[in-house]
Amino acid sequence: MLTDFEFFYTIAADNRQKKVEQYFNSLTQLQLIVLSIFALALLAQVIYYFVVYLRPSLNKPPQVSAKQNPISVIICARNECDNLRQFLPKILEQDYPDFEVIVVNDCSADDTLLLLGEMELKYKNLRHTNIEIDRKFAHGKKLAITIGLKSAKNEYVVLTDADCYPVGNQWLADIEASYSDKTEFVLGYGGYETRKGLLNKLIRYDTLSIAMQYLGLAKIHHPYMGVGRNISYRRSTFFGGSGFQSHYHLTSGDDDLFVNEFATKNNTCILTTKSSITRSIPCERFADWVKQKKRHLSTWTHYRAGTKFCLSIELLSRFLFYVALAVTICPLGLYVEAASAYVLRLIVQIVVYKLNMRKFEERGFLFLIPIFDVVLPVFHLAFNILNLRDKRCQ
Repeated sequence: MLTDFEFFYTIAADNRQKKVEQYFNSLTQLQLIVLSIFALALLAQVIYYFVVYLRPSLNKPPQVSAKQNPISVIICARNECDNLRQFLPKILEQDYPDFEVIVVNDCSADDTLLLLGEMELKYKNLRHTNIEIDRKFAHGKKLAITIGLKSAKNEYVVLTDADCYPVGNQWLADIEASYSDKTEFVLGYGGYETRKGLLNKLIRYDTLSIAMQYLGLAKIHHPYMGVGRNISYRRSTFFGGSGFQSHYHLTSGDDDLFVNEFATKNNTCILTTKSSITRSIPCERFADWVKQKKRHLSTWTHYRAGTKFCLSIELLSRFLFYVALAVTICPLGLYVEAASAYVLRLIVQIVVYKLNMRKFEERGFLFLIPIFDVVLPVFHLAFNILNLRDKRCQ
């Protein structure tokens, strides 16, 4: 015999079921199709946020080992005298027992060579090598990196840029601690300095979003890229394989295509400690950022098929979500359903981004994320179209 509570609960459940059935019976076939697409896109987005984007914020710091292996830091510099003067000491003065810094002076026409000579008198762990200008032979950054790797004395190699610096003095210690016997790649976070203006917020949001994706996918055993501002790998990995040979003809790819080709689920780890973060000088003009993004986006067509599939899931589900959102509101007029789905995704999005912003010490653009989330893919599409046009005009 049912108790009063069970009796009323059964009646309430039956009423809810009848209302659900009435709701679906009242929908047209078009509305059902749109809502189904909307629900699937929302589900894919929520899963992607929790499975991929959330992972970097939950990553644990490595345990510093008693034995700290020697490290070689490689910096390629072309007309970077002012940046080297400002940032190179922050690398040379790392709290680490055994490391060298190799600056590859890549055809600089400023006072880079003079500055390096002066700094080598003060810092005994600083060395440099030169690439002379050859009008008959054009080369990119990959040649400079290869020369730096050949000059390196140590197995563990860390790469960064001349306009880049670690925020703490434990950068190298954290990187070395991330290595195990199987580790060949350590992927870190390379952010940009906080400046005034909307462009700076957009750049830092874009940088964080990319990091959440490549670090998150690496964490679930699908590494596909790193950033040249903060990446480490074994010297033997580079020379044991084909290095940059498969994509040497491309101006970009020294970080992402190299990782995409040789990194695996078993030989790659991510590093997310605050002391391992690097910062770079951000673009101050929109035109400069467009040029930078076009160069970065020019390599994605060379990714592995599996990588393209993983990246497409998020992009396609986001596109379908916003299209279905617009159709659900107008012309279908399902305002409650549209608002509920949007708010749910927004809550998930804000929470995941907030955790990652705290992890990587980013701030100032949290409430702009709903706008950037729509605007940035449009920019990327435009940049890819421009790259295709430029390629056809060559």
